[in-house]
Amino acid sequence: MQKRLAGKTAIVTGASSGIGRAVSVALAKEDAAVVLAARSLEKLKETADMVTKAGGKADVVVTELADENSIKKLVETTNRNFGRLDILVNNAGVTHSAKLEDTKTSDWDRCYYVNARAPFILCREALPLLKKAEAAYIINIASVVGVKGYPLQSAYTASKHALRGMTMSLAEELADSNVRVHLLCPGGVDTDLIKKVRPDIKKDELMQPDEIAELVVYLVTHKGNAVIDELHIRRAASKPWF
Repeated sequence: MQKRLAGKTAIVTGASSGIGRAVSVALAKEDAAVVLAARSLEKLKETADMVTKAGGKADVVVTELADENSIKKLVETTNRNFGRLDILVNNAGVTHSAKLEDTKTSDWDRCYYVNARAPFILCREALPLLKKAEAAYIINIASVVGVKGYPLQSAYTASKHALRGMTMSLAEELADSNVRVHLLCPGGVDTDLIKKVRPDIKKDELMQPDEIAELVVYLVTHKGNAVIDELHIRRAASKPWF
């Protein structure tokens, strides 16, 4: 049986761990070639081994998402090595926990540079390649804080609201094109990031990265007239309708 993403190429940011790693492996199981982007070469190599074992092809590109030139290099390398791009997953994110009055401008800027500015640049640079594909997908992964606000998370929350707003506008711009744009807003997922911002959540109540990865695969393999613009994904232990 032919895999659903055979011959397709994807870029996944934040691929060194957590949701990004899980998404990369899930795409590989469908026979996609996955360009893995993050800062840690060692951890990216670990993900690459997992991708290969899952049946996909892996290409490691060490990327600093706060650096525009590094983002451009990521797209250029993808084009040079594969000559195509079908799926872009903007997953990488950083957080900062502090009262607003104690938040440094540099902390605020870091959240914006990685969580909002980097996806903007990557979408812009990748669109010429994506538009050449028969069917292409942009998956932006925000957070529950993209639609809500939490204390001690003003910088992180603002950056994720910005990502959500950009995604909505981009979806409108590309509505008549071959590129579909989706937004995922997950609640607590068992990652290193959640340990920093929500240490109060019990580990056994957290969602697993694989659960988010399954939804990404669904979005990029679903065909038909039904389109999902945005998914809100909560922990079973949390209240409905965040």
